[in-house]
Formats: sequence, C-alpha cells, structure tokens
Amino acid sequence: MADRVPLRPPGSRQLTARQRALLAELEALFLAEGFVHFTLDDLAAKMHCSKSTLYALAPSKEQLAVRVVAHFFRGAADVMEKRVAGLDDVREIIGSYLAGIAEYLNRASPAFMRDINDFAPARAAYELNSRAAAGRIRSFIARGVEDGVFRNVHATLIAEMAAVLIEGIQTGIVGARTGVSDAEAFTALSELLLGGLASRD
Repeated sequence: MADRVPLRPPGSRQLTARQRALLAELEALFLAEGFVHFTLDDLAAKMHCSKSTLYALAPSKEQLAVRVVAHFFRGAADVMEKRVAGLDDVREIIGSYLAGIAEYLNRASPAFMRDINDFAPARAAYELNSRAAAGRIRSFIARGVEDGVFRNVHATLIAEMAAVLIEGIQTGIVGARTGVSDAEAFTALSELLLGGLASRD
C-alpha cells in the first residue's frame, strides 16, 4: 500500500492535533456510512464543527473525500509495514501482509467501497495503493526466490499475475464475478500465492 496523500492542507501546513482528530473522525464516519451522499453541511453537523474548519482540511467536499480516503489507505500502508517489519520468513511476510490488508479492509462498509468505486478521484487513491501493494508482493516473491523458499520457475510470471489480481480486486471485477468482498479476495490471494510458490523440495 502507498504512503502518499494526494492532497495536503492549504500551504502544506502541518496538521494540528484538532485536525488530525477530525480526520480520524471523518474516516470512521465514511468507513461506516460512505461519503458520496453527505454535503459539507451534513459533515459539519456530524463533526460538531464549522464548515470553515472542514475547508481548512480541503477546499471542497470532493477533495475532502479524497483526503479522507487517502488517509485511510496511508494508515493501511503504515500498519502493513509495521506488521512485517520483524519477520524473516518470506512466506510469513506475504501471509501476514495480505492477511493484514484483508483485516484492514474489513473495517470498510460496502457503502464506503461502493462510493470509492463510483467516485473517480477516490478510486485513484485506492489504485495508487493497490499498485504499491503489488510492488511489495513482487519484492517479497523475489526475496523468496533468492532465499530458496520459493521455486524460481515462473516466479516473475506469478508476481505479475498477483499484480493483475490485485488490480482486479481494486477495480471491483473480482468482487462482481465472485460475490466476495475485497478483504476475502486478499485472503484467497494469499492462499493462492503461498501454495503456488512453495518449494517442492
């Protein structure tokens, strides 16, 4: 998952403690209820703040939505990296990384995921993080081959297939065709990768 946020506060100022708390509250609200149907007036009322306070985070409701979505995925990136930081066995790393993504996405309601899919700028934030996640999986597979844990046969191809599957999960194709959530799809991807790459020695 990526660790960049497309939008920053005006002038790239550091967020205040209140702004960080507000961003976390907005994230919790969006995860539970989605975001497309809210107006800025709705959000100000729910957050018990003024619209000017929200404008300090982003100049429009649409950009605020992108900021909150990016904040959610940046948090995912941080969590995943901490999760695997102390692990040495690449099989455990891949399993923990993808299981962590699945757990993290389980926090998101169907409404939130649907709104991301329907709102192109928010979808772009998800795409950015999906590409970064695919890159991490590629690096884990390469390390596994170097360590002799994974078979070298078609490892590069499998890494690219994993990237295609991650893109399919992110774009909603996998979910639409199988009826599973993104979280469930990442769990299945972990099982598929670890089974397919395992050394036969």
